[in-house]
Amino acid sequence: MMMMEAFGRGMHVAAASTMVFRSELQPMMTPEPVGSSSFSSSSRQRDLVFIVNPRGCNGKTGRQWRKILPYLQSRLGKECNILESITSGPCHAIDITREAIREGADAVVAVGGDGTLHEVVNGFFWAGKPVTSQMKDSTHSTALGLIPLGTGSDFARTLHWKDDPREAIERVARGLRSRIDIGVISGESCENHYFINVADIHLSAKAGFYASRYKSFGKLCYVLGALHAFMGHQNQDLRIKFNEGEWETWPQVTTVCIGNAKYFGGGMKITPNATPYSGNLEVVIVQNFKWHDFTLKLQKLYNGTHLSLENISARS
Repeated sequence: MMMMEAFGRGMHVAAASTMVFRSELQPMMTPEPVGSSSFSSSSRQRDLVFIVNPRGCNGKTGRQWRKILPYLQSRLGKECNILESITSGPCHAIDITREAIREGADAVVAVGGDGTLHEVVNGFFWAGKPVTSQMKDSTHSTALGLIPLGTGSDFARTLHWKDDPREAIERVARGLRSRIDIGVISGESCENHYFINVADIHLSAKAGFYASRYKSFGKLCYVLGALHAFMGHQNQDLRIKFNEGEWETWPQVTTVCIGNAKYFGGGMKITPNATPYSGNLEVVIVQNFKWHDFTLKLQKLYNGTHLSLENISARS
């Protein structure tokens, strides 16, 4: 767990002076049999809800989905009830997920990039608690699935999943589950917010916002977004508390990344030691970075060797 306070103004974070980060557990589909459980062996068909963001990756997600849908139906149609839900805009996937869980879905599968996955994860919770089925007994739980068809697909990269929709469908078909960590952000004046990949604060949060303007450049949009974010950016002093330790002042912070997984920004290995099975979050703090530092050290950010740099620190 970590807590953070900001001095002054201009932080791109939730409207709370103090934020707390911790992790919880949630079932997710996995290709790995070790430590996993399968869906019920009863004869009933599984109810699978596929939430699709057709506008993802400049519309590429929607086009790819239409191509793989016949294969998905032929592979799963006999043993599963396949429900397709198309999102109509931001946060729609959250509402679809909550409704699906309450109606007893066996799995909700995000079809798209990390943004769609992020919304689906938040749909698993309501008012600080997991959403539960209103149609089935208390032992029923809905699994989280993923078919990565987005621009970055960074969470899938941590799990070493290939960029292959048919392989993703096979994971869904096998129906194996494992427990993974979900990060939680709570503040003094805001609702809990959940993340499965990397939560980032200050410059990198602005970079993610600006990256959306450069989607036509593919994965390069994240680098362009970061360079755009450096324009007018000011580093800021932060007070940070790790676990049960004392408050520490960190001067001239450029960005803070809290990783439940390793990658963000289209393949930058920003929290290289993070794993969604450990019960811990890795925190990487970057101090006194300028745009030219980012450019010169970009390769280290991508290959995960940046923790050796003097002005970058990591905690877990």
